[in-house]
Amino acid sequence: MKFVLIFGPQAVGKMTVGRELEKLTGLKLFHNHMTLEMLAPLFGFGPETWRLSDLFRKEIFEAVSKSDLDGLIFTYVWAFNLQSDWDFVQQVSDIFESKGAEVYWVELEAELERRIERNRTPYRLEQKPSKRNVEFSEQELKQSLDKYRLNSLEGEIKRANYVRINNTNLTPEEAAERIASQFGL
Repeated sequence: MKFVLIFGPQAVGKMTVGRELEKLTGLKLFHNHMTLEMLAPLFGFGPETWRLSDLFRKEIFEAVSKSDLDGLIFTYVWAFNLQSDWDFVQQVSDIFESKGAEVYWVELEAELERRIERNRTPYRLEQKPSKRNVEFSEQELKQSLDKYRLNSLEGEIKRANYVRINNTNLTPEEAAERIASQFGL
């Protein structure tokens, strides 16, 4: 079994690259908004949504790790300045590693201007209803830069199965091909 964690800031292309990687590898894509979009209509984006989302995700990860699936691709916005995010990523990785799965970490980064463009793409808006208020979503994207560090520092991640890709000028297919090639997926 393989577990691919694709992380990076909002609108960097995690879900879209993940979808292309799914096509290349047959691994199932579980993007982070799948749980959020289910809960936000009930609880907004308050603490209860985040608590329940983490619970659902962990249960799904446990179920997948015990299944006969070939693996899973999961996308995540990792705030490197929050210990709770480090803990979550480690817990998720441990779930899969404890069952003998290979775990791969993929960090995406892109220039802010490109992320703002991607924030408005039809596929993103189709898959993520909470992003359809584009003005609010763009404002949130920009404001997060003041509050969170959404890409790692040079040398901060010390895992063997880790790659960082600047996909500012890459198509989703090109980024997915790099990931698949890097890890032999």
